[in-house]
Amino acid sequence: MTEGTSRTAAPGAESVRMTVWVRGRVQRVGFRWFTREAALRIGALEGFAVNLGDGRVHVVAEGAPALCEELLDWLRAGDTPGRVDGVTEIWGSPRGGYEGFEIR
Repeated sequence: MTEGTSRTAAPGAESVRMTVWVRGRVQRVGFRWFTREAALRIGALEGFAVNLGDGRVHVVAEGAPALCEELLDWLRAGDTPGRVDGVTEIWGSPRGGYEGFEIR
């Protein structure tokens, strides 16, 4: 875990909620679409990606901890559209209520 991390889910938990804010040039470049595609490729993740008014993208993913970590690694890897300057995440218990992974 790095900057802004507060992992509160119990180790070995079946499912977690990962909330991420991505800073940089991440709007108007297909970032949400590619994030959704990455989540679908990883599989078994539910949640969403949405643009924020301040230029960041907000991503919420729920699923197995290892799968959420894989999505987080992808968000940080630089293999995304645009330019990622920073990623901040927090961890918690899943809330549910999602059907798949959507773009909002």
